[in-house]
Amino acid sequence: MRTMASETGVVYAFGDYRVDTARFEISHGNRLLPVEPQVLGLLIMLIENRDHVVTREDLLDKIWSGRVVSDTTLSSRIKTARQLIGDDGTSQRYIKTLHGRGFRFVGDVKAVAGGKAAPAEGERPVTHYAKSGDVHVAYQLFGSGPVNLVLAPGFVSHIENYWDYPPWAAALKRLGQMARVVIFDKRGTGLSDSVTSLPGMDQRMDDLRAVMDAVGFETAFVMGISEGGSLAALFSAHHPARCDGLILYGAFAQFKHWYADEASLQKLFDYVERDWGSGNSLPGFAPSFADDPELKRWWGKFERLGATPGAVISLMRMNSQIDISDVVASIRVPTLVLHRSHDVLIDVEAGRFLASRIPGAQYVELAGVDHLPFVNASQILDAVEPFLGRDDRLEKSDRVVATILQIQPVAPAQSGLLAAATEEELRRYRAARVSSAATGVTATFDGPARALACAISVSRLLRQRGIGHRIGVHTGEISLDATAPGGPAMAISADVAAHAAENEILASRTVHDLVAGSGIVLVNRGEYPLPSIRQAWHLYRVAA
Repeated sequence: MRTMASETGVVYAFGDYRVDTARFEISHGNRLLPVEPQVLGLLIMLIENRDHVVTREDLLDKIWSGRVVSDTTLSSRIKTARQLIGDDGTSQRYIKTLHGRGFRFVGDVKAVAGGKAAPAEGERPVTHYAKSGDVHVAYQLFGSGPVNLVLAPGFVSHIENYWDYPPWAAALKRLGQMARVVIFDKRGTGLSDSVTSLPGMDQRMDDLRAVMDAVGFETAFVMGISEGGSLAALFSAHHPARCDGLILYGAFAQFKHWYADEASLQKLFDYVERDWGSGNSLPGFAPSFADDPELKRWWGKFERLGATPGAVISLMRMNSQIDISDVVASIRVPTLVLHRSHDVLIDVEAGRFLASRIPGAQYVELAGVDHLPFVNASQILDAVEPFLGRDDRLEKSDRVVATILQIQPVAPAQSGLLAAATEEELRRYRAARVSSAATGVTATFDGPARALACAISVSRLLRQRGIGHRIGVHTGEISLDATAPGGPAMAISADVAAHAAENEILASRTVHDLVAGSGIVLVNRGEYPLPSIRQAWHLYRVAA
């Protein structure tokens, strides 16, 4: 009895179908077909043993590794295999049932040698490194499509290990037919530099931008998978001029849609401490493939290569603070939101929330329970392809999300001294736009953690020079015109500063929700009225 595939691999052709045994994929014409590995394995076994009847026992031994399986389960897999290749139990054009004996593949098959289990070393993209500050970020560039695409991964990744699992490799190759694609490992994961403390969203946006700069992408579509969706969404809001479009798959704005409470998160930590690297978490990511030994082995390796147990726990602690819900309404680029209707990991309500809050977002709800994107990848790619090819691009918006730093002197007569004293620090922390007036200094930043770090440094400097001050920090949407930034967010930041005590830094709730992982401590100061919007908001004292 022959097994599913030899080392060199074979491509079997029948009708308009082609089955590549070593790449472990089936295509109809030029289109890859979505298929469960168990079903494809069964089909390959029938094809390779088409010269005789394959018994029920043969199938159980090879496909289910001798486990006890009901006749109903076996019949269901046979039915699915037939549907995959346009067959059915009545016509039995390709798969014939011989009652009491077993099954036989009766189609006219041509075999061509030369399939490969996964892209050979020379066929795989080369791993390079982009410098982001002092950190090296691993990335790969591949594909020949007409547009640029950056893929922001889930919470852990390993870009070289992707290519070791044939269905993932096949999905990436198809993506490469649509675009020039960059994949990368976030700092602290995979092949990128390990770090003593995991990064906040500011640094992650810097890393994504550094990768784009390294490959010469002035603009690109940005696709975020799972937790990478939060990064992709923030990047598109802060840098719309560099973002041709945003694609979110299985993503969320609030962590509660991933782990609803501390008890469920603790179960993950228990697994990480006990079993990380075993692949036993697979059912929690792809329940349809819980019994697939090949995927489980690869998934266990993926865990080990993606991050250490300690890094995973630290990373998830940081992720548990993610809340970008106040920002997504300010995304001004074309957006496609994809979510599976019964996603086992990220509640479908997360996808629906994002689509309802992002202006003009296109929402596609996919059938299925599996969270992993390379499971039934064609389902996702069939939605992504027309989005990348759309020709109704929006004009670049003059509105961006920014963090505004308001530095007000306690004594108005010291406004000139304050402006002169803060100029160098604002430059050092990469303030994008700075303006001075009798009321103080206003500066904007492309990340809230950087703005808070600058505020702490500025406040320390001003205290040393005896200049009394109040500082307010807020993240929101601003408009950019020929003169100076404008919009309600500018007034909100001034309201926040006005509530600060002398030499105190206050931040709005939006800033609080976006600085997870920064190491900056924010202490709830209670609710205060904001006259510019006639609302009361929670404000937070920045503890230096």
